[in-house]
Amino acid sequence: MRSLAISDAANDDLADIAEFIASESGSRATAERLVERIFERCERLASLPGTLGTSRGDIRADLRSVPEAGYVIFFRYFEDTVEIVHVLHGSRDFVRFYDTGDDR
Repeated sequence: MRSLAISDAANDDLADIAEFIASESGSRATAERLVERIFERCERLASLPGTLGTSRGDIRADLRSVPEAGYVIFFRYFEDTVEIVHVLHGSRDFVRFYDTGDDR
């Protein structure tokens, strides 16, 4: 089993998602459930063997992605670690996001 690393940028993304969902839904519990669901998917990426997700060579050579609950988890593999790089809403223009240098 690989270890899971969450980048500072991905942590910021999850906090922003929680804030947005809580504001829009009026429910902190709803926001927390969504963020927990996304985090559980990240944990599964680290726990499963093999190479998962879709290669995102169109964005960056080492980047992969998987969808979860209307969001896309961007991650990369290292020898014994899965690093979550970003968690972005599925409607975002991902290529443009990474081209603008906002990938921290």
